[in-house]
Amino acid sequence: MLTRTSRFLKEANLIGGEWVQADSGETIDVVNPATGQRIGGVPKSGAAETKRAIEAAHKAFGEWKATSAAHRAKLMRALHDAIMDNQDALAELLTMEQGKPLAEAKGEVGMSAGYVLWFAEEGRRIYGETIPSSWADRRMMVIKQPVGVVAAITPWNFPSSMLARKIGPALATGCTSVVKPATATPYSGIAWGMLAEEAGIPAGVINVVTGSSGAIGGELTSNPLVRKITFTGSTEVGRKLIAQSADTVKKVSMELGGNAPFVVFDDADLDRAVDGAIAAKFRNTGQTCVCTNRFIVQSGIYDAFVAKLSEKAKAMKVGDGLEDGTVQGPLIDQDQLEKVEELVADAREKGGKIETGGKPHALGGTFYEPTVISNATKEMRFTQEEIFGPVAPVYKFQTEEEGVALANDTIYGLACYFYTKDLGRAYRVMESLDYGLVGVNEGVITAVEAPFGGVKQSGLGREGGHQGIEEYLEAKYVCLGGLGF
Repeated sequence: MLTRTSRFLKEANLIGGEWVQADSGETIDVVNPATGQRIGGVPKSGAAETKRAIEAAHKAFGEWKATSAAHRAKLMRALHDAIMDNQDALAELLTMEQGKPLAEAKGEVGMSAGYVLWFAEEGRRIYGETIPSSWADRRMMVIKQPVGVVAAITPWNFPSSMLARKIGPALATGCTSVVKPATATPYSGIAWGMLAEEAGIPAGVINVVTGSSGAIGGELTSNPLVRKITFTGSTEVGRKLIAQSADTVKKVSMELGGNAPFVVFDDADLDRAVDGAIAAKFRNTGQTCVCTNRFIVQSGIYDAFVAKLSEKAKAMKVGDGLEDGTVQGPLIDQDQLEKVEELVADAREKGGKIETGGKPHALGGTFYEPTVISNATKEMRFTQEEIFGPVAPVYKFQTEEEGVALANDTIYGLACYFYTKDLGRAYRVMESLDYGLVGVNEGVITAVEAPFGGVKQSGLGREGGHQGIEEYLEAKYVCLGGLGF
């Protein structure tokens, strides 16, 4: 199985078209979370290597921004094809370093290619404007130009598709990039550099550095040649990056933490709601920013929902993502396991009832049982803290107003879901929920054609959709005089 994957286990960084090691010669071990075995090692780069990558991107920017949208689209279609030609190998690689089931990994790689293709086409539709002039002898217009060198910092939970949402619009607009993949899952990021070379994308347009988050991030945020920071990760880190970027007044896009509610009204289709709940909670072992964090269920359907959800959760097969039939893999590392254990212990102490699961899985390592907790209350830590694990707390509410209020009672505002058959309620609740993404009677809603992003402390800006490309552009107003009128 690893034969086709091994070529993507490249233990080097890509800077200005050259594959290089860290100046110190140090490496960082990459471990398969399902087995605990070392996959390999990648360079432990720092500020010096990052500075060279930024300079390489800046040098390449002059020529890349001057290419036509059609030319860039052609190369991006070649990149899309390279990804899809290697979909199985890239999915195996992703599962090995991240742990998610192979079917999920394959879907992520496919969506990564989808983002590249989407932005290849959107790049050909970057329109300017002609403005009716305030003066008879002048003409007014707006043109759009690439922002410049982009620094992309990506997370470990979706190491391929999160990068696609950043590299795609950067390439399409004529920007160049310096990519910092997550330390736990660097190979999926390095693979993008390899595939970009195969697609014919010029040297320096995409640069990949792995290593110290503090040193690399510090250089990316302080270097004046970087004109945009795009980050997916925790709100805590996002706040720091925004602050660090202030001195050079960079453009920022932040896709940060979530506390997604999943509201089920009495009139919902119960079976559909439970199926949606499984997808919205347990995908990627609960380790997604849009995973349900709180199930908020109306009293009339509460007991039946808890029973059905518990039954389905208990039946899920937990195991190595490369094994047939696995639907839930391991947590990414020991720290994440310990956090999940703390949150479950807190709920138990405060009156939560463990309906199923509630402890580390018999497989050991960082595997954890799919867990459902009833009698959840606002005093429990996961009411405000992101779980990032396979734990489903279920709260009870009485009225529509109470359910919406509970859903909105958080500093986060990324994704939310609710189930109802009442059309009027669907509109009322949709407009009342303070979130950037809303799923109505659906538990998985992300698509390349739609904007992705949150409100409140869940972030700034949007990725995907036609909105996503605007984050990589600057609007320039031009006033033309002396025209002889």
